[in-house]
Amino acid sequence: MDKNIAPDILSQMAAKYIWWKTPDEAMRYPRRVITQVMNIGDYGDVQDLAHALGNEALKNALCGAEAGEFSEKSWVYWHLRLGLCPPQGASPPLPVRRVQ
Repeated sequence: MDKNIAPDILSQMAAKYIWWKTPDEAMRYPRRVITQVMNIGDYGDVQDLAHALGNEALKNALCGAEAGEFSEKSWVYWHLRLGLCPPQGASPPLPVRRVQ
């Protein structure tokens, strides 16, 4: 990950994809910005994010996802794209929130 590019890209993405917060507020949780773009980002933004951060950062965001951060479609797509499940295999189940 390019340390100079990533904050700029994330700040731009935060303004666009975390619209209910200011970019500065959203940037307190960069993983949330990343997962939001991965879930609902347009093709160009996803490509820019992947190029700026690298697959390892995207894998970390995906593996650390919380319940509700990904749609089923996005969840499966990212597992396939990042090589976290075989093409004919099943992706892991979506994260769920457990109340105790």
